[in-house]
Amino acid sequence: VQLQASGGGLVQAGGYLRLSCAASGSFFSVRDMGWYRQAPGKQRELVATISPGGSTNYADSVKGRFTISRDNAKNTVYLQMNSLKPEDAAVYYCNAEARSSRWSALIDYWGQGTLVTVSS
Repeated sequence: VQLQASGGGLVQAGGYLRLSCAASGSFFSVRDMGWYRQAPGKQRELVATISPGGSTNYADSVKGRFTISRDNAKNTVYLQMNSLKPEDAAVYYCNAEARSSRWSALIDYWGQGTLVTVSS
């Protein structure tokens, strides 16, 4: 499974960005998908996750500002980020739990990361 993330960039505080991440390759199914972020000098942290059925989970710091969604037909997850703050600046990584076959275990896959910079 390959995850290709896009949509990062430079934005002013209060602005918005939309990240996308598409899963491709040979796999049987994709379970939860999500976004994590890592700022310089900090550990990678959860931003949001979404199940195939649309159940979502958000970090407290982004609730009400970020919205995660997915298109199961396209195996793509999105992150709409509004009201961005300087503290949201980080490399954002997409994540997907997937099985390569009906009988294989769930494995975590990671995208290459996309940089979000927020100027104050």
